[in-house]
Amino acid sequence: MGLRLPIDMLRIHNSLTGRKEPFVPLKAGQVGLYVCGMTVYDVCHIGHARVLVAFDVVRRWLRCQGYQVTYVRNITDIDDKIIRRAVENGETISQLTQRTIGLLHEDARALGVEPPDHEPRATQFVPSMLRMIGALERNGLAYQADGAADRGGDGERHGDVLFSVRRFPGYGRLSGKSPDELRAGERVAVADHKQDPLDFVLWKAAKPDDPAEATWGSEYGPGRPGWHLECSAMATELLGVSFDLHGGGADLQFPHHENEIAQSEGAQPAFPDCKPFVGTWMHNGFVRIDDEKMSKSLGNFFTVREVLKKVDAEVLRFFIVRAHYRSALNWSDSHLEDARTGLLRLYGALAEAASFAIDTAAVVVDWNAPAAVRFAAALNDDFATPEAVAVLFELAAEVHRGHQVAENAGLLRALGHGLGLLTQDPAGVRRSGLYAQSEAGGLDDAAIEALVNSRIAAKKGRDFARADAIRAELTAAGITLEDSAGGTLWRRS
Repeated sequence: MGLRLPIDMLRIHNSLTGRKEPFVPLKAGQVGLYVCGMTVYDVCHIGHARVLVAFDVVRRWLRCQGYQVTYVRNITDIDDKIIRRAVENGETISQLTQRTIGLLHEDARALGVEPPDHEPRATQFVPSMLRMIGALERNGLAYQADGAADRGGDGERHGDVLFSVRRFPGYGRLSGKSPDELRAGERVAVADHKQDPLDFVLWKAAKPDDPAEATWGSEYGPGRPGWHLECSAMATELLGVSFDLHGGGADLQFPHHENEIAQSEGAQPAFPDCKPFVGTWMHNGFVRIDDEKMSKSLGNFFTVREVLKKVDAEVLRFFIVRAHYRSALNWSDSHLEDARTGLLRLYGALAEAASFAIDTAAVVVDWNAPAAVRFAAALNDDFATPEAVAVLFELAAEVHRGHQVAENAGLLRALGHGLGLLTQDPAGVRRSGLYAQSEAGGLDDAAIEALVNSRIAAKKGRDFARADAIRAELTAAGITLEDSAGGTLWRRS
């Protein structure tokens, strides 16, 4: 299968300007993409899944257009929540983070998310973060809290190091508000030692009860980097002081991404005549549970693992892809079921083509074909996946009508792959019904096949009562049988 589109005019909604803009990378043919990843104190929830899938689609489409993409998605492996959870669990920080990172990778693979090119962990980049603090201090943008120098009684500097927001011109341009209009956000601690309530921590002084794993030595005294600083250091270290795309959830726009801009530009040697940190900012919308914002504090959130106990992982990916990345994603069992049945319709078209012995895996996309043109136009319009998915349904409908089955089924599969979909064997999907195996009355594929074969044997032996009993048993387990001249097929309902 081939999926390669000549570079076309891609337009992306830039959160910095509030409008769609033509995407022009800094270097022709190359794209630097950074996405804020997970804070690994627990397993991934649906909000994390949305970030993973949304930017996986972005990366796939950029590559499809011929760009060489360097994708960086970080891991925050040191944080107050991580420290608290490790203490609660009676384990070390590294034990906790290693386990949760492994689970993150399992969830990402299940969702068809390709690994990033770089997956930096914050703890690996502390020297870079300290160098950035030094640059900010030299540029007059960082200060150590009043009285900090004598707190240790040993002649060394101790205490929090903070960023001076009002000394950075243009602070607030991502959120669209000036410092006077902004209030201290949820993740901006207001304390007496700050010169301004909006000033944020670059270096957190160690507390007496902090685990040794959570403390690094520095010229500012023992401590650890602030959360905002971590992403700035990792992004600029791996992609340079100025790069093309930065993504993350809408909740990160302020203060996290606002602070990233201030730190990253403020640390440049040429400050204040500095290069823009990022050309285009992208933010995916919130997940809502039955029209209420998903929140751990409200107890209305689902983990990826909980969902995958009910349905195949591709159903969850399809559910996410059907919504535009910037819109709210409304979660409900009925919406998930609708995604399952919709995906089955697409696979049904591929199964129909397979019945004609058509190899849909060997297709090279003709980008002049009308359906391919519409698909490309949708994704070039700020990654409009709902419209792209609509094209897939149009192709499936043509296959079901018997119109150019080989061409339409091949194009359906190829374009689906561009969204990370339709990668499974259609016959297997038809049998599974895209349910998790645990949902099929406790029957796995082998057990179902054995019962189907027993029923066939009973019918041959004219034991119709036994055959009917087996059909009833399978029906009760959610299995539908389809008898034809060619034999008996089964599928999960």
